[in-house]
Amino acid sequence: MDTASRSCSVAVRVGDLLAAEMAVVSERTHSVHLMRMIRETLSMANLSLAALNGLAVSIGPGSFTGLRIGISTVQGLALAGGKPCVGVSSLEVLAAACLPGPRGILALMDARKGEVYAGHYRESAGCLERLAPERVLPIEALLHAVDSPHLFVGDGAQRYQVRIREILGDLASFAPPEQHFPRAGVLARLAQPRLEGQRDSAPGLLDPRYLRQPEAERRLPGSSPAGGRTKP
Repeated sequence: MDTASRSCSVAVRVGDLLAAEMAVVSERTHSVHLMRMIRETLSMANLSLAALNGLAVSIGPGSFTGLRIGISTVQGLALAGGKPCVGVSSLEVLAAACLPGPRGILALMDARKGEVYAGHYRESAGCLERLAPERVLPIEALLHAVDSPHLFVGDGAQRYQVRIREILGDLASFAPPEQHFPRAGVLARLAQPRLEGQRDSAPGLLDPRYLRQPEAERRLPGSSPAGGRTKP
């Protein structure tokens, strides 16, 4: 499931096939509809939660509240059912939906305050290769470092599309509108080999990847400059 943005999506993958997927784009908190979406998606796939081999969830970056809702839901279901679970980067999910393609891919999520969460990727042997660490930075700083054709995807690409075109011209192209939110079906595809390998699959290992601290935590004395949990 993905709850990292205004879009909330749930999918079930059976073998190499996407069995069912549901998505909603809403300003309402995802806690309102997430459990209902899980039940309905499982019903469409004609499966029960007990039949699943594992669970996967987006771990960010993205909405602080949305990430907490998705991660805590998966942790609860995994613990209750004795299931392994893994986390997948929201930016990686956005970029993977754009494969195959010959250009670099910049997955951008709106971080507000003139900044974006950015992931830089390209295709390598049919898979996604990360070219730089995920980061949060001003959109202008990101664009002035681009010197080759790139595909832009994500709600950050949507928000700053005019500025991106102004600075990069023909070097910039954009994914179709329906690809600008992470999809749970893509997340499931990325998560499957990790679940099969049982890598880092304990519920307690899931931790949100904020890249930037929530505002309330940044005001606390001694808080760390970025990341997930603030450690004493």
